[in-house]
Amino acid sequence: MKRFGLCDVVLDPAPLRRQLHSPQAGALATFEGWVRDHHAGRAVTALRYEAYADLAEAEGLRIVAEAARRFDIADAACVHRVGDLVPGDLAVWVGVSAAHRGPAFDACRWILDEVKSRVPIWKHERYADGDAEWLHPTA
Repeated sequence: MKRFGLCDVVLDPAPLRRQLHSPQAGALATFEGWVRDHHAGRAVTALRYEAYADLAEAEGLRIVAEAARRFDIADAACVHRVGDLVPGDLAVWVGVSAAHRGPAFDACRWILDEVKSRVPIWKHERYADGDAEWLHPTA
């Protein structure tokens, strides 16, 4: 299984979860980030994620490898969508398996925070009023 990837099709979390299953793991923490229908008081109708793919995948893999060194986990993975999405679509998925829940939760949040701050992915939001704006996806 690839530990970090960009994906331009609808994400299905079920096979991602199954790939993290391990006899050593007693816990699985996941995060699903969905496209919301608003931002900063404005109605969002759609958005587009774009990435510098080679750099994004390399940095994402570094982040997951760092998590494995920092936290007592069995395995971890993260997938981020690119392309056109609408409210309700799954945009990012993070999963971490570990012997215990604490490290799984901690590593899951850490991976997401690091991906949002370090991986070159940009979000172009389109609003109901016809306007559009480029944002870093931490927004």
